[in-house]
Amino acid sequence: MKLKSLCIFVSNKKINVVSTLVKILVILVFTITVAHAQKENTQDIIVNISGLDNDKGRLLVGLYNSEANFLDQRFMSVIGEISNKTGKVVFTDVPEGIYAVSFIHDENNNGKMDTNFLGIPKEDYGCSNNARGTMGPPKWKDAKFELKGESKIITITL
Repeated sequence: MKLKSLCIFVSNKKINVVSTLVKILVILVFTITVAHAQKENTQDIIVNISGLDNDKGRLLVGLYNSEANFLDQRFMSVIGEISNKTGKVVFTDVPEGIYAVSFIHDENNNGKMDTNFLGIPKEDYGCSNNARGTMGPPKWKDAKFELKGESKIITITL
């Protein structure tokens, strides 16, 4: 009996077992190779936040990947816990590129930044590079950083 001619019959259909196994093996190897190649060009972004007013609530941290989306549409988001007026979050498997980080200290856990009647934030907030806005939100050019080659630690101090 030749290995190439090993066949089975399923519901009156002839199936070549070796050919089918080879096809499955090729697909499996291709899938693993592609998944591994994609993972190689990703890094982690570790965000350390200090100087918060208190330990109430949680941190809502956003990662942005373009100026057009900055502070409007997050590329990734993480919710972080607060302890001793500090917090730490990690964005994992982030592709290399240009990014900015922003956070709000959601003291009352309502999922948004609370402002007064003039639109001035009542809760702590901040951005990467400690970027601050003048009469408005921080600018992309001040908050952006490059993620390339190794994980990045971002420290935001209020």
